[in-house]
Amino acid sequence: MAWLFLLIAGLCEPAWAIGLKYTEGFSRLLPTISTVAAMVASIGFLGLALKSLPVGTAYAVWTGIGTIGTTALGIYLFNEPVTLLRLTCIGLILSGIIGLKITS
Repeated sequence: MAWLFLLIAGLCEPAWAIGLKYTEGFSRLLPTISTVAAMVASIGFLGLALKSLPVGTAYAVWTGIGTIGTTALGIYLFNEPVTLLRLTCIGLILSGIIGLKITS
């Protein structure tokens, strides 16, 4: 169950990271409320995962999922650049997440 909580926490991370852009400096109420809710959910599920997972593993996986998701959404929503080097780096992060899962 801890890995499921960690996955949910990781998926909430890009939601709040992208949400920050839509808050326009916290000047827009609904995006701000949604962003803060995603932050609370992300930290809450991370806390639940940490009950049984090592903190180093959980934190690395959480931030890795957040990084991959935020980068993918940045490409999709904001036309951020897609380069071979960038995709290779994302692949390395993904392989690190898989490696941590396998060894934990």
